[in-house]
Amino acid sequence: MKVEQIYTGCLAQGAYYIESNGEVAIIDPLRETQSYVDQAEKDGAKIKYIFETHFHADFVSGHVDLAQKTGATIVYGPTANPSFDAHIATDHEVFQLGNITITALHTPGHTMESTTYLLKDENGVDKMIFTGDTLFIGDVGRPDLAQKLDTDLTQEKLAGYLYDSLREKIMPLADDLIVYPAHGAGSACGKNMSKETFDTLGHQKEVNYALNPNLSKEEFITELTSGLMPPPFYFPENVMLNKGGYESLEVIKERGSRALTPDEFLQVAEESNALILDVRDPQTFATGFIPGSINIGIKGQFAPWVGTLITDIKQPILIVAENGVEQEAITRLARVGYDHTIGYLAGGIDAWVEAKKELDEIVSVSPEEFVELAEEAELKILDVRKPGEFANGHVEGAITAPLDFINESMKAIDPEETYLVHCAGGYRSMIFTSILRARGYENLIDVAGGFGKIKDVEGVKLVDGTSSCSSTSCSPQ
Repeated sequence: MKVEQIYTGCLAQGAYYIESNGEVAIIDPLRETQSYVDQAEKDGAKIKYIFETHFHADFVSGHVDLAQKTGATIVYGPTANPSFDAHIATDHEVFQLGNITITALHTPGHTMESTTYLLKDENGVDKMIFTGDTLFIGDVGRPDLAQKLDTDLTQEKLAGYLYDSLREKIMPLADDLIVYPAHGAGSACGKNMSKETFDTLGHQKEVNYALNPNLSKEEFITELTSGLMPPPFYFPENVMLNKGGYESLEVIKERGSRALTPDEFLQVAEESNALILDVRDPQTFATGFIPGSINIGIKGQFAPWVGTLITDIKQPILIVAENGVEQEAITRLARVGYDHTIGYLAGGIDAWVEAKKELDEIVSVSPEEFVELAEEAELKILDVRKPGEFANGHVEGAITAPLDFINESMKAIDPEETYLVHCAGGYRSMIFTSILRARGYENLIDVAGGFGKIKDVEGVKLVDGTSSCSSTSCSPQ
């Protein structure tokens, strides 16, 4: 028996490859499926099942493409209603895979069709559970997503279902089982997930609040439904793609792989009203970019921020990237349902410069220069981190303007004034600044390194118990 977790950091997502005696099951596959096919061929095995833990909201699964390529059966849990051929499992239904079995345990709560898969080894011994978004390491799935698609549901109802699922299906299982979830820290499908991507069920019973046997149902519902941030706009759209099917990734990549000269790029941008998405490093972007383009660096949490900030998944997109990175950008966009990339700038920004096209730039300063400007020029400070990050420590006098809610945040900005913009490390602040620059705000100065570097500058003034701190005397909490 072989079990491999295939973890994709930019999505904080775990897919699983399971092989036994020449038969393979894939759980929650990514949209790019060829690696699963190649691995099965290498193992001399055939992909028999594609198990889906639920209709995913945060990424487009590869189940449809993979089934078409391999003839494997797609399996969903009870109550699922996809538009394509699939086997809808009954609660406790057993699937034979080589010498092992996989049992479907219906665990509604995150969504109504959510299902946990229990793997038993060749001797019939329980070994591991694949919990999807029902149980994370340190957390459980948020209960407010399915209500977007079913008005009869409320997040309180779903939280109640999840409470019952955990106590009736998960907690009675043996402590030595390995828990393999669909996500880890960084995913928007939960609130406080651990950076760890697996654990024993016994340890989770000790440390995960949701598995506390003394927690009442009312207390669980209150805890689970409090402090939820609004989900990204693309979540309902991804659910519909996962339920209804989609174009193959090969077709999407072919459409997006149109190499355009600078003149062609300009013409296509004007004719299609395309968004120009520059995926280069934030500091590289700042030194010269196509006017009106926005920066979401591919080396950061690219897909989640695309999904949060580009509200229409059918928006035509043109890519500006370093040479050789274009295909990666197209693929990552398609992972979250942005299937309408229509080309990229051949030769990147260097070709644009050689063609003597107009460039824009954003002023970016060091943390030391930030402190000087804030004090001597009395410039206002915009902190674009999440509200919780801001509350845990921020620069004295800073205005909270979370990137997550940029349309609301920008209402507090006077386009005639100059602002210093920072986040935690410099990634989000450049996204924020580039978007506002594209909307006509020209007096924003980015701070390289963000709060992580600012707080260590000698003499910087911080609040929340750290006022008037220096780097040698104290640090923000």
